Formats: sequence, structure tokens, C-alpha cells
Amino acid sequence: MSLLKIALLQITPCKNLSENLEKGIACCKKAKEKGADIALFPEMWSNGYHIYDRPVDEWKREAISIESDFINTFGTLAKQLNMAIGITLLEKYKNAPRNSLALFDRYGELKFVYAKVHTCDFDVERNLTAGENFYVETLDTSCGKVKIGAMICFDREFPESARILMLKGAELILVPNACPMEINRLSQLRARAFENMLAIATCNYPGTVPDCNGNSSVFDGVAYLPDDSGSRDTCIFQAGEVEGIYISELDLEQLREYRENETFGNAYRHPKKYKLLTESKIARPFIRSDYRE
Repeated sequence: MSLLKIALLQITPCKNLSENLEKGIACCKKAKEKGADIALFPEMWSNGYHIYDRPVDEWKREAISIESDFINTFGTLAKQLNMAIGITLLEKYKNAPRNSLALFDRYGELKFVYAKVHTCDFDVERNLTAGENFYVETLDTSCGKVKIGAMICFDREFPESARILMLKGAELILVPNACPMEINRLSQLRARAFENMLAIATCNYPGTVPDCNGNSSVFDGVAYLPDDSGSRDTCIFQAGEVEGIYISELDLEQLREYRENETFGNAYRHPKKYKLLTESKIARPFIRSDYRE
């Protein structure tokens, strides 16, 4: 049995970058002690997603480079611990920063930098640069290779995000988060996992952080098992609001066997009939006036 151990670092940020670095290192070490293969941070850990109720120019100055000591430290740490790390940051980028996730494998190699595609342009995130693509890379873990992609928070609310990652081969999607994970958002994650036959691991800030409530979760996407008469709950882990380092075990063999035999995901699609999804010059009922391409 190939059990991939995912550590969800549902932790409260500190006052500044150096303190977040120190706490992040300590939490990764604890995750390794718990047997984790992958450690995932909540959204924009470098500054604790502290971009609300502050002048935009002030928090923009907190953006850091992918080549910064902060990020390089987690790359070195991943190699030292023999554990993949998904570290999140307010990334310095051209004219406006990005909301990003840097994924290091257990050898300390940077596998990808994913920038949030669906920035919350209805709010303060309109001051960020949106990402342009979704990435999937193969991680070599202690229980074998696994194909991993990423979304960030609001990306979850667009079915296309997970669908593209599935089409690129993702078996597991990592989702850093910073918002209340209530029934509807949790239902979105459940749906994305079910309809694409993949696992989704989400790490949120705990209830000690304003407008957050923990409830980090893992959905394995396996709705049916051969020996069961009906469907099963695909939620294999859900935390409460309390700060902590939570470990969830994902059965990769079970997921892969399920994908070979079930009817969802890419099995019976009709992509030639979906042209409307990519056309921009069409009537848009229900689209707000501040819509941006």
C-alpha cells in the first residue's frame, strides 16, 4: 500500500518575515517527525496574507523574490529533511507582486512556482499580478512518484482550474488557502476531487487568524470502492479551527486503480462541444460590469 503522508501546516503567522521563517522551519521539522512526505503552508505565508486594512504600497514592499534567502532556506530544508515543501509567498514580480506557491521536492529542487490565476479582483487582490498557467510536475517521494499540481484559494471556485490540472496528469492538487472554509467552499473541493478523480489537499489558517477558520482538508476523490454497495465520503481528513500540524494519508494505489476503472475525469468528455467556454466575444448574462479578461 502506497500511503502518501501530507502535512497541512494550519498555523498562525507571526509579526514579520524573519519570525515566519523561523516558525516555518520549526513546523516543517515537526511535520517530518510525524512522517510527512509533503508539507504544505497556508496562503502567502511569507507575510501571513496580511494585505487587508493596510495601505497597498505598504504591503507591496513586503514582496520577496523566488531567489530570496527566505525561499532558498526552504529549498535547503527540503533536502535536509528529505521531504517536499510547498512554501507560499507574496512574490516580487515586475510591476506588481504575485500570490505564489513554490514547490520543492525532497532533493531541494524547485519543481514549479505557481502564481494564483484567479486573483480576487473584486477586492484588494486587484493589486496583484495574476498567474498565467497551471503546472503539474512529478515528485519522487518515499512511497513512489506522484504527479502534483496546485491551485490557490479562489482558484477553487472555477471548475476549469482543477480540470486543466487533471488533463495535465495531476493526481494530487495542493491548495494553500486564507478564507473561511464553510460548507459551500468545502463542497467545491469535494466536487473538484470527485469530477476529476484526483485528490485535493487544502491548508488554511486557523481560527486565530481573522476571516479564517481552519478546517484544512483532504479529499481523495475516490467515490466508489469495489466491495462497497454505494458511494463513500471522499473527505479523508478535516481539521477543526485549532492551530496544528495535521497529517493525512493518501492511498495512491487505491486512487490509481479507481482512475483506471471509473467513468469520471477524462473518460467520456466531449471537448469539441465546449467551444463557448473559451470564447470571449459573447453575451454575458450575470457578469459584473467590472469583469476583466
